[in-house]
Amino acid sequence: MADEVILLDFWPSPFGMRVRIALTEKGIKYEYREEDLRNKSPTFLQMNPVHKKIPVLIHNDKPICESLIAVQYIDEIWNKKNPLLPSDPYQRSQARFWADYADKKIYDLGRKIWTSKGEEREGAKKEFIEVLKLFEEQLGDKVYFGGDNLGFVDIALVPFSTWFKALEIFGTLNVESECPKIISWANRCVQKESVSKSLPDQNKVFEFIADVKKKSGVE
Repeated sequence: MADEVILLDFWPSPFGMRVRIALTEKGIKYEYREEDLRNKSPTFLQMNPVHKKIPVLIHNDKPICESLIAVQYIDEIWNKKNPLLPSDPYQRSQARFWADYADKKIYDLGRKIWTSKGEEREGAKKEFIEVLKLFEEQLGDKVYFGGDNLGFVDIALVPFSTWFKALEIFGTLNVESECPKIISWANRCVQKESVSKSLPDQNKVFEFIADVKKKSGVE
């Protein structure tokens, strides 16, 4: 019996992008279902009754929630091709640490940049750049965080690059001038078919955020 793989997702979500990259990197065929987050489907609410958040990976009718957990699941189930996590236990722990750090910092800081103003925005911008500089240190001279191959940390982090244009415009900052190594790395990632196929255009993401700002009355 062939595996049935379904992804419940919302196209601008950097968390959903992670799962899309991982599935594509592994060559897994899957059914993509776009969710309306204001009118969530019964399937979605049944599959993720706890957090009620996307993405939800459904493998043979079994749901896997939370994006980093889903990416690890994909790596473990389809382990014959393109390993995403290092085989060494210590290196694997470090990859999980930095992916978790991206989870805890990048999205919330980015959201603060485009929803706040004044001192709060300036503080978020400063911390956002500091976080990216830490990732630059971790990257060092490597091609990817995973070494010569795209890995777990790359997949965790690169989706946020699709939000950079919006953050630059709404936050009046320049990511490339502050963190050129991150931009070069992101550009290398996008040259991978699994990444380019899974990430939306930055202009489209910018338009989405501009629309959210307008509808929510955020100046």
